[in-house]
Amino acid sequence: MPAKRNQVVPNAHFHKQWQRRVKCWFNQPARKQRRHRKRVEKSQRVAPRPRAVYLRPVVRCPTIKYNKKQREGRGFTVEELKGAGLSRNYARTIGIAVDLRRRNKSVEALQLNIQRLNEYKSKLIIYPKPGSKGATKDSSTAEELSKAQQIDKFNSKLSYDDKHRRSAELTKAMVDYKAFKVLKHARWEKKTEGKRRKAAQDAENK
Repeated sequence: MPAKRNQVVPNAHFHKQWQRRVKCWFNQPARKQRRHRKRVEKSQRVAPRPRAVYLRPVVRCPTIKYNKKQREGRGFTVEELKGAGLSRNYARTIGIAVDLRRRNKSVEALQLNIQRLNEYKSKLIIYPKPGSKGATKDSSTAEELSKAQQIDKFNSKLSYDDKHRRSAELTKAMVDYKAFKVLKHARWEKKTEGKRRKAAQDAENK
């Protein structure tokens, strides 16, 4: 049937030959094997260093919905590094990520990340630089070097505060409390503060 009144003009496209433009991923299993092989080769090449190079801080997820969860952040702040006795340039050389934009807004998070850095420092083993004549002041002892083991990642438990909170019993004062009226009265007081003050002054002057 022809189009009636003010409608869209029929322009269906049925000759696109979409079969020629389909992208197939038959090489996906082979790529998976190749990625695994490269991870193993890198682990053997950098051993006994960990494969995941940088240590990340513990941060809270944004927004009220997700801030009960913790995750790894981009990098440690300068205050956190200072609390652990590290400089930002030296921290990058021993596998610690640094973020110059993040700011500490709570003492708890600051202390948590400082503790994380101190724990990392206690387990850190530093090898002498290639080509150096001997051990430097930062390098570990020969006994510690002999006990070094390769780990995939520095793991530290991240808490998830999702405790079940029991609902409180409603009291008579809570039921009788009119929140909307209180807010409305507070807005009215703020709006008419100047008029009421002027009226009070005029009444005193009379």
